[in-house]
Amino acid sequence: MIRNPILPGFNPDPSIVRVGDDYYIATSTFEWYPGVQIHHSRDLVNWRLIARPLNRISQLDMRGAPDSCGVWAPCLTYADGLFYLIYTDVKRYGRTTVGGASGASLRDFHNYLVTCPTIGGDWSDPVFLNSGGFDPSLFHDDDGRKYLTNMLWDHRPGRNRFAGIVIQEYSLAEQTLIGARSLIFEGTLLGFTEGPHIYKRNGWYYLLTAEGGTGWNHAVTLARSQSLMGPYELAPNGHILTSRGRPDSPLQRAGHADWVEASDGTPMMVYLCGRPLPNRGRCVMGRETAIQPMRWTEDGWLETVAGDGLPLLECESPEPLLIATTPPVRTTFDTPVLPIDFQWLRTPEPQRLFSLTERPGHLRLYGRESIGSLYEQSLVARRQQAFCYTAETEMDFEPVHYQQAAGLVCYYNSSKFHYLHVSHDDTVGRHIRVMSALPDAPVGDAFTAPIPIGSGPIALRVEVDYERLRFAFKLMGDDDWTWIEELFDASILSDEATAPGLPNFTGAFVGMACQDMSGTVLPADFAFFDYQERPYVHGLASKDS
Repeated sequence: MIRNPILPGFNPDPSIVRVGDDYYIATSTFEWYPGVQIHHSRDLVNWRLIARPLNRISQLDMRGAPDSCGVWAPCLTYADGLFYLIYTDVKRYGRTTVGGASGASLRDFHNYLVTCPTIGGDWSDPVFLNSGGFDPSLFHDDDGRKYLTNMLWDHRPGRNRFAGIVIQEYSLAEQTLIGARSLIFEGTLLGFTEGPHIYKRNGWYYLLTAEGGTGWNHAVTLARSQSLMGPYELAPNGHILTSRGRPDSPLQRAGHADWVEASDGTPMMVYLCGRPLPNRGRCVMGRETAIQPMRWTEDGWLETVAGDGLPLLECESPEPLLIATTPPVRTTFDTPVLPIDFQWLRTPEPQRLFSLTERPGHLRLYGRESIGSLYEQSLVARRQQAFCYTAETEMDFEPVHYQQAAGLVCYYNSSKFHYLHVSHDDTVGRHIRVMSALPDAPVGDAFTAPIPIGSGPIALRVEVDYERLRFAFKLMGDDDWTWIEELFDASILSDEATAPGLPNFTGAFVGMACQDMSGTVLPADFAFFDYQERPYVHGLASKDS
């Protein structure tokens, strides 16, 4: 059985392709580096992260990109012995200004193409395509010609900014778009038409789009035409998959889909979804990826197996089950390459942020800019993938100034995090405290009282149970954890907790950070990182939990 989501934690905008017996799903990474996550499976049940293709400066540089910008909505296809990856690099999103005036009409969406003969190889330098909108997708027609589709952005006042889906031919030989751009679908009354993919079956061209925005009204829309350039007629039920208006569904926000035929011909649809916190209704793990079988109706339309358009928490896989492997709880830093579960923010020059060789067996983070920086922030983290988990690390860090800090962070973006950190000042000396960035409080920054601590390595711990978050620490030689008295709100690490007008498209991470705003680049060394998901026990975390 498949249990959704198959890619838990922040893994939105899935694009799926099958090559022989192998299935690959590409998902968005936004400001996290390297760009685009690719997971692999043969049974559609067990998935393993195997590659992030955009991993060098000639492919991607997101320094200065605002939160939730960067790499949007990749499209992964295979033809001519090559994998093709299309993606958007968003440089400006805009926001609503004080007083309600809109500053979000002018945006910068740059669309690129990279290729590689193998999924885990060195992908090509990008070919620039256009900047007319986001969510680009590549369609390979039967005659070998290729076409780019994307949503069209209209910044003009009084216009629908989501202006529809456009298509234009792509010349592989010239590596550029050619011919005229055509508007082929203006969407439905639900609006926010985006995420296009085109397929061909039995002489029909099928256009799959996302609509309704990426929140609670999200939906998958299907249309078809006997001509690639349209006109496209809407499916009889319009939106073929959605949890819109169904608050009882455990998978909310269902939309932005792609589909592929399994080896037995079953159409399998991947789509993004969100799992709200039971008590707060916020999706702390962001938008995740789910999959389920579909069916073709007698008149050639795609629909859910039950015909009700609802996402499924469980479904059968058409592929034989393979043996699953359980990931280890502890990550050690004994290789020269950062373990694949971890990412950093924005910069293509990670050697300025961290080293895995300077102190063998440790991840050394160099103190750089503030934890809210959009340029050089020494923060290495992994996704939160369950409602309840415990994370621990051991850190060696001896600050001498209040502008130096390092520790364990639960992070969504530069305006939403809880940070257990060690620092120093003349009054308290070396101390530990929590800094929180709160998007829904009158004061954006909040600090707990500093707790004086001695020198030497220190263990740091966080326990998250749904919306409850607690921190603890332990100096080397201590038997018991010392718990920070305050209880923190984990639900702020979500798309839904935000100031008006800001983009929020990622999810909660947990990891390690280091700052030295005095400019002396004081490092912090981390010996390991433990991440263990666990069942929820009602009540607060205890010292023995």
